[in-house]
This record gives sequence, structure tokens and C-alpha cells, in this order.
Amino acid sequence: MRRTLNPLLNRLGSLTDALLTCYSANRCRSSTNFVLSTRFVNTPMGPVRLYDSGVNLGTKLPCVLITPDGPNVIEHYVDLIPLLFPHVRVVCFEMPGFGYSLPQKAYAHSLNQGAGVIVGVLDVLEIRKATLAFSCVNGYFALRAAQITPERISQLVLSQTSSLRAIRAWARRAVPWPVLVPVAGQIGTWIFRRKLARDWYHVALPRNTDGSFYEKTALGALDQGGCFCLAGVAQGLAREPVDTLKGITLACTIIWGTKDHSHKYTDPTSLLEFAPNAELIRFEDGGHFPDLEQPQRYAEILLGKVTDGD
Repeated sequence: MRRTLNPLLNRLGSLTDALLTCYSANRCRSSTNFVLSTRFVNTPMGPVRLYDSGVNLGTKLPCVLITPDGPNVIEHYVDLIPLLFPHVRVVCFEMPGFGYSLPQKAYAHSLNQGAGVIVGVLDVLEIRKATLAFSCVNGYFALRAAQITPERISQLVLSQTSSLRAIRAWARRAVPWPVLVPVAGQIGTWIFRRKLARDWYHVALPRNTDGSFYEKTALGALDQGGCFCLAGVAQGLAREPVDTLKGITLACTIIWGTKDHSHKYTDPTSLLEFAPNAELIRFEDGGHFPDLEQPQRYAEILLGKVTDGD
């Protein structure tokens, strides 16, 4: 009975996310005013919202794909993107369940589904190959994409991404257990999504960092119909075997902000379990968002990696 019940609850959890986020979007979307020029594209996992510098600068430059780590949205990248797009084509897109990319009824945040979104974005934009500059949980989807379609991925630049084993230990410390319960977790995190976003910035950023821009931008997106499906992604990753991402042979760089209090006890070298040849770069004064907190330094590292890889 338990084996039958669990898949049913998982499907109900995904359906709950889809219904709640659709309700929020339908109620608020008419007031949306995007700072950056974005559009929606269809992938096999559903429509996603993205910014593409290639629209204005052509498509012959090396391409870098970026995904905001929720509750961040594309608008959080207004400082980083201009540092990159004179040199590379920047595609910044929101994964389903975050920002304005609403999850479909069957989207359960599995590794295969997340990788399918990445490949879908590459396909619809006719990008042959790209560097994936992802962070935190989105890094696992990047690793999965590197496993199943390495010919489409130039390299990985991952921020605050540990091993699945380490993120499980983090979840036991930091995530209230009801969040991991299908349906109940989705309803609870939807009701308290604004509080969760505010609390997250307080713990994820260094103590001396002014988080007002992060918080204002995230809460503005939520108020305009954006989504933050924390329970869905936590449950999706909890269902994955901890050793499923081993054997990554692509070039990989780990950027780790050591002042990230949410990962105070997380070992950044744990990702070497999946990518044994990865290079670790520590931002000793950075928090959970090294790409956003120190965009100039991050851009220099990322552009250097892209140049070396070409």
C-alpha cells in the first residue's frame, strides 16, 4: 500500500503546485512590469521565462546559460549580465516552479525533468553548446544534463552546489519536515512564500550585507504572480538516489561563498564525489550568491573559464 500511495502523493504534490502558482499568476500577472526584456519559450517540460542577449548581439558568441536560485529571479542579474554579454551570449532563464516559469501538473523537479528543461532551452534557441553557470539545487540539474548529453555542455560553473548526500544532511538541519510532505508542503510554502523568501536572505547573505535589493526584487516578483516552489524541489531531490550523479568528466568549477550561514556545516569539496576533477574557488567574503554579491569577480572567473574552454 505504501508503494502505491507514495507515487500518488507525489503526483498530487505536483498538481498542488501547478494549481496554486496558476492561481497566483492569474490574479496578479496583469500588473507585471519586467525590468529586463524577457520572453517565454516552450520546452518539453513546459514554458519558461528567459532573457537572451543573443537577440540583440547575434548568436556567434560562446553561450552561457544562467538560472536564478529561487527566490531570486532574472531581475536579480541586472548587474552581472552587462559584465558578460559583450563577450558571451547570455541566456538567463527561470526553472519551472521559480520566478514566472509556472510548473506544469506533472513537473516533479526530478533530475531528468530539470535536465530536460535545460536541453529544451538549448533546442528552442538553436544553441549547439553552452556553459552552464548554475547554483545551489539548480546545479544538480546541470550535472544531470552533463551526464545525459555531454556533447551539448561546454563546462560547468557551479556555485553553492554540494553532493546530494551533503544536501540531504543540510535539509535535515534547515528544512522543517512538513515541507517534505507532498501536498502539505506545497500548501504551506505557498501560504508563507513571502516570509520564506525574507528569512532565506537573512540566513544566506553575510551578516554585513544589505539584503534590501534581494528581498525587494524577490517579493516584488511574488506579489506579481511569481512562484517559489521550495517544497516541490526539496521533495523532488529527496527522491533521487544520492549516488546518481557520479562520473562527471566535463570541466567543472565550484565557486563557494564561505560566509553563507545556511551552509555553515556543508563541505564544498563534497561535490568532488560527482566531479572528481573539479576546481574549487572560495569567495571568503561571499555568501550564498557569489555571482550576485560580487558580480565583477564572478564575471572575470566565468569569462576566463569560457575563454580557456574555447
